Amino acid sequence: MFILLPPSEGKATSGEGPKLDPGALTLPELAESRERVVTALTALCSGPEDTAREVLGLSVSQTDALKRNLDLTTAPTLRAADLYTGVLYDRLGLPDLLSDHGDTVRDRVLVFSGLWGVVGPADQLPPYRLSMGVKLPPLGALGTYWRGAMTGPLGELTEDRLLVDCRSAAYAAAFRPTGAAAERTVAVRVLREREVDGVTRRSVVSHMAKATRGDIARVLVRENVRADSPEELVAALRDLGHTVELPPAAKPRTARTMDVVVRD
Repeated sequence: MFILLPPSEGKATSGEGPKLDPGALTLPELAESRERVVTALTALCSGPEDTAREVLGLSVSQTDALKRNLDLTTAPTLRAADLYTGVLYDRLGLPDLLSDHGDTVRDRVLVFSGLWGVVGPADQLPPYRLSMGVKLPPLGALGTYWRGAMTGPLGELTEDRLLVDCRSAAYAAAFRPTGAAAERTVAVRVLREREVDGVTRRSVVSHMAKATRGDIARVLVRENVRADSPEELVAALRDLGHTVELPPAAKPRTARTMDVVVRD
């Protein structure tokens, strides 16, 4: 099983580890693709600040992020587990999981990144700011760029493994399993259930979804859940007290959606 995670918009801003070693990152065969993104990002952030902020979707108060993007090769690093913050990562608790279940975390968790493509929780990274939804000159849309670079290597890495997809749409664009791999993929959707005027209603939630996906990822690692199919995954989560449902696939050889139901 692999758990596919987005990064977080919020990130730690400093580290104490060694300088970046691109060859030590997960999937080192992506080194050239990563170098091209670093070069393009550095060129952008070396130019006019207004242009860089507009391309990266940053406000004036976030100008410090441009400086961090210029220091990628020299800044002290920290583990991806410590770099990414925010709602999902607060609930996931990767630093604690690495301490208590290190081998399981390293073997099962992949974090997608607009800058690095995909990384592992123990990879040492410098602080940065670049989301997958950016169109980075001259590379264009990063989701499309990384899909071209990662489909082969990541497909080989995840071959024959169940994929539990907790990514947002922007990061899902960077790797879309097809064929048999799609049949082993389960996208996690969170539904809020509440009673309104005596009628039970459900709605898709966004902010709460991040927390719930963090909870699901955490329990899968902490309880060392082993599942080879969507059906086995659902059964394991139900045994652990979660309310989950697995609607049929929209069509053959496509990913399934697993609904996690949370109640008020």
